Amino acid sequence: SADGGRNLSLDIPMGLPMSDPTAWATAMNNLGMAPLGMTGQPLLPDFDPALGMMTGIPPINPMMPGLGIVPPPIPPDMPAVKEIIHCKSCTLFPPNPHLPPPATRERPPGCKTVFVGGLPENSSEQIIMEVFEQCGEVIAIRKSKKNFCHIRFAEEFMVDKALYLSGYRIRLGSSTDKKDTGRLHVDFAQARDDLYEWECKQRMLAREERHRRRLEEERFRPPSPPPVVHYSDHECSIVAEKLKDDTKFLEAIQTLLTWIERGEVNRRTANNFYSMIQSANSHIRRLVNEKAAHEKEMEEAKEKFKLALSGILVQFEQIVAVYHSASKQKAWDHFTKAQRKNISVWCKQAEEIRNIHNDELMGIRREEEMEMSDEEIEDPSEMKETEELALVSQVEALKEENDSLRWQLDAYRNEVELLKQEQGKASRDEDTTKEQQMKLLQQALQGMQKHLLKIQDEYKKREAELEKVREDKLKMKTLLENLKEQESSASRVCVCSQEKDCPVEKTLSNSPVKSEREVLLVGIISTFLHVHPFGASIEYICSYLQRLDSKICTAEVEVLMTRLQNTFRQELSGVGASLEKRWKFCGFDGLKMT
Repeated sequence: SADGGRNLSLDIPMGLPMSDPTAWATAMNNLGMAPLGMTGQPLLPDFDPALGMMTGIPPINPMMPGLGIVPPPIPPDMPAVKEIIHCKSCTLFPPNPHLPPPATRERPPGCKTVFVGGLPENSSEQIIMEVFEQCGEVIAIRKSKKNFCHIRFAEEFMVDKALYLSGYRIRLGSSTDKKDTGRLHVDFAQARDDLYEWECKQRMLAREERHRRRLEEERFRPPSPPPVVHYSDHECSIVAEKLKDDTKFLEAIQTLLTWIERGEVNRRTANNFYSMIQSANSHIRRLVNEKAAHEKEMEEAKEKFKLALSGILVQFEQIVAVYHSASKQKAWDHFTKAQRKNISVWCKQAEEIRNIHNDELMGIRREEEMEMSDEEIEDPSEMKETEELALVSQVEALKEENDSLRWQLDAYRNEVELLKQEQGKASRDEDTTKEQQMKLLQQALQGMQKHLLKIQDEYKKREAELEKVREDKLKMKTLLENLKEQESSASRVCVCSQEKDCPVEKTLSNSPVKSEREVLLVGIISTFLHVHPFGASIEYICSYLQRLDSKICTAEVEVLMTRLQNTFRQELSGVGASLEKRWKFCGFDGLKMT
């Protein structure tokens, strides 16, 4: 760490002039930096950092902020011309320009400390300060007894200036003693303070970035919806009025949904909620009518678009006809070359646009024809299946309705019983109102019972239709089976007649080769074994045949070859564990024998 050298003696006067300020200025100019003197003032007032040196090295801004940013390296094909630097107590001689640049380690993040090696044995901290303070403000120097030291600068860009001195030979005064000379090696050093400061900067930047992102997210976040009011009789009446209004229906239905999900429905508020649900149900017909109106508007817009497109196509056809008539020789000869070129280009463009619009119109007509054909032409079997599925779904829906109505009836009966029990306990003043409620409930029960009877009748009708459909299906299956039996009997009669007409085929069936497929297999195997005169195993032959047909099995091939003893012969080859059965082609020998 470089903190150990903070309290070292750094009492060198800053106003001392350099012995040769032009040499230091020339060196800094070669690096592309604005040359600074001992006091921090620019040595060359007319220096332009945008121009840099004459050899084309990109300029380096000496006030570059340090966050691990390394200045652009000097190109190897344009070496900087380093010159002699004269200081008060020492002289720096440049390295050989033909030698490669000195090697450096990887730059640590936030590096402000450099390692300086190769110092003369008689060097002191004052001499080191005199050499390196011209690169920038030195915070601390920590010198070792083994001719090296660590220097910590105030900013990161000063480290890049100090690295410029790497490779210089230093001589103290005019002495030629070995203890007064050395070769400087300047490299990046890793210090805990530098890393800590760099991490602090990174954390600060990360905090700023998080804060900025949070502000952006809050700015683009959509506003939260207004809170839903709690249930009360007054609010319930307001929501019921809103449900009847088409313009306020959406807001009211959201409030109703929230109340139901919150669990506001109980025995006291059930009637109010039922009336609100009933009014919400009345909007279904309005929504269906609106959808139908929008669909009608869409169809009308399609028709208008189609008519407009056909009119545009007619105009395009007329324009193309004009171009074609102008391209005929009778009128074409009177135009100039430029006019002919323009007319041909216009004609091509018009034809391309016309073809695009024509394809679009044809596509619209094709879609309409496909829709019409899908509606008109349907398979009767598919129609029956769809009808059966529709009947099944209707029966299931009726069952569900029946169950729901039964549950409602049970609920109404329970309510009637509760009302009867309460009627005996209540006072005489409330008798009239309860009797009215009882009458209403009885009327509702009678209506529900009638509805149940209707649903049961419909259910029976649907079941009868289902049985009819199943009977029709069975009849169709029996007809299909009869047709298949007739076809099979007809095919048998044809086979018998063919056997009578072709007695020669029976004689062929007695041969060892029973089908055309086996004849093809014999030919392919013969060709394969003829190419392999020393024979081949049955697995090798089958692997070749399975490339042609993957359904061929080894047993089938072996049975076929054993049947043809005059064509194929099996021999044993090898000794002991390497004993192997090989098949050989002996068709030529068999031909001589037969």
